[in-house]
Amino acid sequence: MEQRNGRIDRKLQRSPVVHCYYFVLPQRTEDKVLSVLVRKTATIQQELGSLAPVVERNVSRLLANGIRHQEVNHLTDSINKAEQLNNKETVNTQVINEELEQARLRQQDLTKQVENLQEMLKDSRDWLGLDDNHFRNAISASLEILGVPTLAPVDVNEVANNPVTARWTIPALDQRTGADPTWSTTLDTLRTPRKIGQKPWEWRKSAPIRPVVFRDPGSLDGDVVHLHLEHRIVQRLLSRFLAQGFLHDELTRACVCLTNDPMPKVIALGRLALYGERASRLHDQVIAVAAEWSDPTSRGRKKLQSLREGEKDNVLELLENSLASPHLLQVAEAVKERLKKSAAQDVAELIPHLERRATALAESAEKKLANRGIKEAAEMKNILEEQQTRIIKCQEESKAVQLSLPFIEEQRQLDADRRHWEKRLQAIATELISEPARIEAAYKVKAVRVEPVGVIYLWPISG
Repeated sequence: MEQRNGRIDRKLQRSPVVHCYYFVLPQRTEDKVLSVLVRKTATIQQELGSLAPVVERNVSRLLANGIRHQEVNHLTDSINKAEQLNNKETVNTQVINEELEQARLRQQDLTKQVENLQEMLKDSRDWLGLDDNHFRNAISASLEILGVPTLAPVDVNEVANNPVTARWTIPALDQRTGADPTWSTTLDTLRTPRKIGQKPWEWRKSAPIRPVVFRDPGSLDGDVVHLHLEHRIVQRLLSRFLAQGFLHDELTRACVCLTNDPMPKVIALGRLALYGERASRLHDQVIAVAAEWSDPTSRGRKKLQSLREGEKDNVLELLENSLASPHLLQVAEAVKERLKKSAAQDVAELIPHLERRATALAESAEKKLANRGIKEAAEMKNILEEQQTRIIKCQEESKAVQLSLPFIEEQRQLDADRRHWEKRLQAIATELISEPARIEAAYKVKAVRVEPVGVIYLWPISG
């Protein structure tokens, strides 16, 4: 009965309170025992939350031969004193207290593990620089490139009150003109699961695309879909940006914006990528160098010199302000033609600065990756050692209960567990050496690639 209750009152249960009722009939002798069991269980759960192992074994032993009417009174008295009975029917409160204390320690250990996992999640978010707003804007930008509407809020009031938990709708990418038919399969990940035997077209008709959220909703009701970096929709949309730097063998992107700054500026953008074993991408970063621009005819032998980091940040801020002002994007054709003539020379002069900047960033990223590999290898080693300790403890405990198991099936299961434990211990001994080394090797940089991806001019309005 307690197992059934546990299946109802499970984690992520939407109801804050779950009531389980036991119906006791006074005319049935068996229900008298049931009533005592329910009260006994409720008393123990108020103190601990679950039955102590000794109490559970004692109650199971008392009921092993069934309920005999002539022994009901003796049986109910024995159940009421179950925590005071050991195998020899003597008072053994010390054993009960020890088991209660062990259960409390396990609860404290679980609480500590949850806190550690939450801290690891925070560290991962900080290391990736993952921000909900940037994540959502990147998805919208990819949708805009596809020529479809961007993410739209289900309710604008939700966005105003709490944008973190607000729901958003994704357009029907498979219904636009000339759409890739495989988008239908990708969008299926946003629908409720298909029933067995249900035809795909019937399913798509009856199961609309669900809204998406960018934070775990904390429930399993299925009304929304949590989008994360590994979700199929996200992977497909963001892959457009990941591939942008490899579409051509040479730089082909250039633009010009107007600015209120009196000195013309030029910004060269590059892509820094670090690869590990089997071309796994370990680090990807867009880098920039900025310089004050001058006409090549008046430049002479002098070349463009990159600005310092603080000055470069100011130039990038100018760029953001220009991009946010539509009137600053209206550049005269004469200016565009003039800058086109010097673009090739400008890029050639800025590439060495871009490469030097990339070298410094690559060295820093490589050190961070190596430290991350060492940290994760140590964490994996701790996990394996804890698993090894638990298995050894289970082996010792199983020796103590070997003779007290009266059922052949339980003895058979215990023997199977012991064989598995022995096999797992042998595997752990090998993994303690191989797994940390494998993790560290996975973060080792095998190749560094730097390539220019664009050039931007900031032209003064007064010019």
